[in-house]
Amino acid sequence: MKNKNIILVAIMAIAVSFVMTACNKNTSAEANAGGTQQFSMYLTDGPGLFDHVYIDIRSVKVLVDTSANTHMHDGMDWDRRGANDQRNDSSLVWQNLNITAGVYDILQFRNGADTLFASAGITKGAIRLIKIEIGTNNSVVKDSVTYPVSIPAGALNYVLVKLSGNECEQYLPGKSRLWLDFDITRSVIVDINGKFYLRPVFHFFTVSTTGSIAGRVGPSNGFAVVSIYNSTDTSYALPDREGNFKVKGLKDGSYTVFVNASNGYIDQTINNVTVKAPNETSVGVITLHKQ
Repeated sequence: MKNKNIILVAIMAIAVSFVMTACNKNTSAEANAGGTQQFSMYLTDGPGLFDHVYIDIRSVKVLVDTSANTHMHDGMDWDRRGANDQRNDSSLVWQNLNITAGVYDILQFRNGADTLFASAGITKGAIRLIKIEIGTNNSVVKDSVTYPVSIPAGALNYVLVKLSGNECEQYLPGKSRLWLDFDITRSVIVDINGKFYLRPVFHFFTVSTTGSIAGRVGPSNGFAVVSIYNSTDTSYALPDREGNFKVKGLKDGSYTVFVNASNGYIDQTINNVTVKAPNETSVGVITLHKQ
């Protein structure tokens, strides 16, 4: 009887060892397979009244929180943490999105264009900061005249977009994306002497959790500027040469679409335009009329 018990214990030990070895192999395989994620960042703009807006973008980095409970870092001084993008610790890791450094015409990203700005494989985790480093070769073109745009004295040469960690849209396993809206109206400032200064302002959104408004304005010599607003949000659009416009990243709600016309044409207002994510609401063709 004693020998039988010894044999039984030995069999159980071998079985437990086999199960533990199999689990360890699976865990190791999962860790190796799930250690990275593909992150894509799209850029669009909230337009200003310029022909071109050239911004010198030197680098884009993200700070990834790899901890099991990312809320433990909610009280962190993110401005201080964002100032040092060379420092990593056990759970907060900087990753470079490896963009092509250079001067970008931000107005190329207008009217809701899905323009991929950066994409890279990064450490798996929650993105808490996006750091965009700005160079000094910035300018705007207005009425075919080029004006230099300076960073104000004492201002930082980068902008931090702060996230809670759950804003990115996971559209496929291991793949996430986020849209950044460069708010030109608030970012490019002109002083009383006619000098232009840059204080970059970015908003973020995902297309799955927000809606959009689109339409067409004509004739083109009405030089329309479209404002879309409600009690909490305001967005702008400049129609393209065919008069088409689109504003993305709108929260659910009711909006007013105001068409500010020029060249002797009458302004137009469309009230109670409903937006429901992730749908696009069309206001159709808006025809401007002379006074």
